[in-house]
Amino acid sequence: MPNLHLTKVAFACRDVDALRQRISRRASDGELRVATRMRPKRAAELIGGYLYWIVKHRLIARQEILRFEDRQDGRIDIVCSAELLAVTPRHCRAHQGWRYLEDDDAPSADDDGSGLGQLPPQLYGRLAALALV
Repeated sequence: MPNLHLTKVAFACRDVDALRQRISRRASDGELRVATRMRPKRAAELIGGYLYWIVKHRLIARQEILRFEDRQDGRIDIVCSAELLAVTPRHCRAHQGWRYLEDDDAPSADDDGSGLGQLPPQLYGRLAALALV
């Protein structure tokens, strides 16, 4: 059965290195907790899938979703592996909260050798606007 994934904006991160630093500061015991207000309706399908991070209007990295836990303040923690895996960047519109991503639409974790992941975000954005990437 194909996995279901989530996308989430890495607010105020300028690149993958800033996201890596944020995760390393917040992770403990090999896990990262991402708070959200509502439990996804399809939470059971998300376990084993990935949380894909959006930085500067492109999907750049992912983390495995391990489970969901209720918090005492009424919110929900999306508990992910602390290991951040780079993916082949793909243009993605920013949004609030999280959105579902079907397995067939998810970017590959394999390096395609294109070098797109090394482009500065502003240049990548301009190329994407011209439909060149």
